[in-house]
Amino acid sequence: MLSRRSALALPALLLPAAASAQDWAPSRSIRIIVPFTAGGATDVTARIVSERMGALLGQSVVVDNRPGAGGNLGTDMVAKADPDGHTLLLATIGTASINQFLYPRLPWNPQTDLASIGLINNVTNAVVVHPSVRANTLQELLELAKREPGKLNYGTPGNGTSGHMCGEFLKFRTGVDIGHVPYRGTGALIPDLLAGRIEVAVDNLPSYIPHIREGRVRILAVTSRERWFAVPETPTVGQSGVPDFEAVAWFGMQAPARTPRPALDRLTAVLRETCADPAVVARFREIGAEPSFLDGPGFDRYIAAENQKWQEVVRRANVRLE
Repeated sequence: MLSRRSALALPALLLPAAASAQDWAPSRSIRIIVPFTAGGATDVTARIVSERMGALLGQSVVVDNRPGAGGNLGTDMVAKADPDGHTLLLATIGTASINQFLYPRLPWNPQTDLASIGLINNVTNAVVVHPSVRANTLQELLELAKREPGKLNYGTPGNGTSGHMCGEFLKFRTGVDIGHVPYRGTGALIPDLLAGRIEVAVDNLPSYIPHIREGRVRILAVTSRERWFAVPETPTVGQSGVPDFEAVAWFGMQAPARTPRPALDRLTAVLRETCADPAVVARFREIGAEPSFLDGPGFDRYIAAENQKWQEVVRRANVRLE
């Protein structure tokens, strides 16, 4: 147990760390690199947090979309950027966890080249189809795929995204033959789905909610363990005949690994305040995302747990990308 003198001394001992975090302030605009195209859940998450973070930091925070290679191009940009707190990454389950097991050679090291600022939110994936597809449930879609192997294709925002791995895991678990078509982000995938040029999409739910409500696409299942609050009438994959299936996407913020600790601490504090803001929480839930802030160390532990899960999924699905 602490002595009374030690306990009284604790606040003074903590003052230098707190002061150093408050002393750091950005000297110019901050860029949040989004490694996917505009319009997807990654992009929307970045735009929701950027305005409030800018107000708290006293500098503009701009979103810079740098898509390509399943998020690898934008992530590599941040890993190699000046570590001064002015270039940040909107990290995803793909860039922070899955891609390292899919790609034999990454231009950066996910374990050492990026520093965690915090986890922001999570979303379920959804299995969505064009109205022309002769399936009203996930089970009917799987039966259709078994009757006509190789005929159906499913689109995702790109190789290594949670949508891609959900689709491959579903194929592995059910034995169906459905081709994978990677797009350069959700913004490129949705127009093809709406036009019927791709029959099925497996992707983060938020960007599809307006089209689901308008009847332009049909949602068959969500990939979370429980039904998702934004579409409570939609069954889970587990409830649709594939037990113990769960794959929730998540989004967080990272910086170059050598970013000074005072900058990381200040950015974490600002992100924490942003994610607790009632207006930001309401906006997240409006698009179908669940706020789930964790600080830097908490985010590191979360990523470590996800790494164990997705390394096994990639191994069992036998997927490798160049």
